[in-house]
Formats: sequence, structure tokens, C-alpha cells
Amino acid sequence: MNVKAGKPTGLVAATFTPLSEQGEINLSQIKPYVAYLIEKQSVKRVFVNGTTGEGMSLSVKERKALAEEWCHQGNNRLEQVIVHVGCMSLKDSQELARHAVTTGAHGIAVISPSFLKPSSVDSLKLYLKEVAMAAPSLPFYYYHLPAVTGVNLAARDVLEGIEKQIPSFRGVKFSGTDLLDLGLCVSYCPAHWSVLYGVDEQLLGGLAMGACGAVGSTYNYIGLINNKMLALFEGGDLTTAREIEELADMIKTGVVFYDAGFSLQFKIQAVMSDLFKLGFDLPMNKQLMSEVSGINLGPPRLPLQPCDPLPIATSALSLQRLHHILDSSSGQKS
Repeated sequence: MNVKAGKPTGLVAATFTPLSEQGEINLSQIKPYVAYLIEKQSVKRVFVNGTTGEGMSLSVKERKALAEEWCHQGNNRLEQVIVHVGCMSLKDSQELARHAVTTGAHGIAVISPSFLKPSSVDSLKLYLKEVAMAAPSLPFYYYHLPAVTGVNLAARDVLEGIEKQIPSFRGVKFSGTDLLDLGLCVSYCPAHWSVLYGVDEQLLGGLAMGACGAVGSTYNYIGLINNKMLALFEGGDLTTAREIEELADMIKTGVVFYDAGFSLQFKIQAVMSDLFKLGFDLPMNKQLMSEVSGINLGPPRLPLQPCDPLPIATSALSLQRLHHILDSSSGQKS
């Protein structure tokens, strides 16, 4: 076995799945989607068929087609395409893992089954091992999302000795909010593994705890903002980095404070005053990406329902103004 793909760092966009109005996957939108991420957001790594991509609502056939198209359109353009292959069925997960090898994917990730759940760390690790063995040449990542799966096993416990069972293991997509568990994972992981944080609004906290990058849905359309924050953090400018993160948080919460202020932070926040104050869920997130990017992502798949378009259009306009201010203020320091 020879696992060659490089270590993912920085921002990884958890991609949305384009659907037609009839609810069928729309592969024609992947090419402009790739171009948008690279040219407009400076994001060159993607995580396909995960939660944001409604992977569990897609058939195995659909997930294969999406993986193929993302790898095809990303060839020599995207730096890394990680394909999520987790399913409720072990056999389906193994089939998707084997298929990922043929697509040219740079890695695979697996979330825990969440209907019939593993009752212990050992049973979860055995499941992960069985999937990884179907694609031993690809880097393998555990996708930790306890709030959705209901599998409340500490990620650090899952990592214990896992490299002996899964030689291709290369890290964890940590989408929990337990920073103690996150820190223990960072402490345990060798240098060639990746700990990718998956809670967008807490990115700076994850970086401070030692995460080497992040996977998230909002990096599809505010990747540029978060890339600025990453650069500031890496350069040691935590004060300005915090201001940028506060801005990103407002996009999700709709909570905006305006001061007649003099810093870039306040200039940016001023244009956020008309942002939505509705609950932030996947349908709203997907529609917002469509409005900001101009990519026709279509509706979510049932049982999810499309959201009200009016507040989304208003929010999208605010985001476009936000990017304009950031671009024109590039290099300023608050």
C-alpha cells in the first residue's frame, strides 16, 4: 500500500449538491462551481457528498456520479477532492470507497452509521476499518459529527491505536463543539495527520486549539473572508483575526452591532445590518450560496423544504457588498 495524497490544510469547502427543480442531480453545475471556488473564494479543496451535500439523501448511483464529476472537473485545478463514502449500510460504504479509487479522489471520509448505531468505540473502529480496507491506497478520515449522528463517543477514543487497524488513516474531520476532545485529538495525532475543524462559527477557536484547517459549508461563499482570517492568525495578528471571525459569525446569526467606528471591522459590520435573522439551516445555506455565486444549485431534497427567497436575496446582496468592501480595503489594518 502506498498512500500518496498530501496533508489537507487550510479551508475545505463542504460542497452542496446541485439538483434540478425535479429533484435530480444536476452535474452541469459542477464545472462553474469549481471555477467559482477557485477564482472567487480562493478555496481549492473540497469535501463531497457530506452533510452539506445531502449525501445521506442520495442514492449510491448519484453519489458515484457526483464523485466522478467533481474529480473530473477538479483535475489539475483543485488541490484535493475528499469524497465522503459513509452510509447506513456497510456494503454501500465499501462500494463507494472502492469507486472513489477509480475517480482519482485524494481521500475518503466516513461518518458513523446513525440509525443502528455502534454501541462502543471498538465497534465503530471495526466499521471504519472494514470501509477503509475497501480502498487501502486512499487516505482515510473519520468524520466526527455527534450532534447529527447521536454517536457520542469521544473522537480521541476513536483515534487511540487506529493507525494499527487502518494503516491509511490520516486524520479526523472534527465537527463537534467539545474543545477538550478536539485538543486531545490534536495532541494525539502525528504530524502527517490532519485535524480539520468543522464548526464554521468557531473556526478561530479550533485553530487556536491546533487544528490545521477546516471543512465547512460557509467556505463556499465566504471562503475569501475566512482565508483572510487564516492569514492573520498565521501571522500572529489575533486582534484583527477576531474581528474577521466576528463578521463570519454574524452571517450565520444575523446579530449585528454597528458603531460609527473607524476600523475595517465596523465598516464591514455596517453592511451586515440587513442580514437575515432567521434560523440558519441547510436549505437556507444552499439557497444563499446560489444567490451569492449565481450557480443554480436548485432546491434541497425532501424531506427538506426550500426556504423563503425574500430574506435570502437580501442577505445575498449584503454578502456581495461585504466582499466588495473587503476587496477595496485589502491591506488596511483596523
